[in-house]
Amino acid sequence: MRTAAVIPAYQAERTIGSVVGELTGSDSLNVVVVDDGSSDRTAEIAEAAGALVVRHPRNRGKGAALRTGLGRALELGAEVAVTLDADGQHPPTEALRLLADPAPAHALVLGIRDLVQAGAPRANRFSNAFSNFFIDLFSGLELGDTQCGLRRYPVEKTLRLGVRENGYGFEAEVILRAARAGWSIAQVPVRVIYPPEAERTTHFRNVRDPARIVFRVLHTFATAPRHR
Repeated sequence: MRTAAVIPAYQAERTIGSVVGELTGSDSLNVVVVDDGSSDRTAEIAEAAGALVVRHPRNRGKGAALRTGLGRALELGAEVAVTLDADGQHPPTEALRLLADPAPAHALVLGIRDLVQAGAPRANRFSNAFSNFFIDLFSGLELGDTQCGLRRYPVEKTLRLGVRENGYGFEAEVILRAARAGWSIAQVPVRVIYPPEAERTTHFRNVRDPARIVFRVLHTFATAPRHR
């Protein structure tokens, strides 16, 4: 099975090199970094570490970067792709473990974090619980973590879903569209790292972005076709 790792990256020059470097040791894994309009050396460092880099001339959002990365993975012949963040929160070893999970290649595989054990800030835990509630409600599933960016996608099927969200709501929209299409969805516990607050880099806003996710869930629920 041909595989890829897709990493959306924005202003990630401090961490992207080590994330890519830990993934490029496998000859069978294509590492695709989507530089989403960074003004720093993110693209240069990622390429030097061995990644295939695609650049957005301006910042378009995480969802747009993921869609671009999955498209490039498909061009490279990948059947499945694991996605992970560029900030080092998702250990590359966990991404490789998710790729090797025995769930079938056509399944969506969600990484499930233990946010309390990982030391996630209270605001992050609240926003995740908020999003989980709405996505569970409208998908009819019981999901442990709907916001984790460490997950495995069946590449071609995911691109055919027609996901429209360009921001953080992309991952929620994928879940809801996949559930309504009758996909197999697997949940796998994963380890994540939350560095001390002074060292933490995030572009996620704990009030604005969960609200946008809920809006996207409601819109998708109203418009996405249901599996029959």
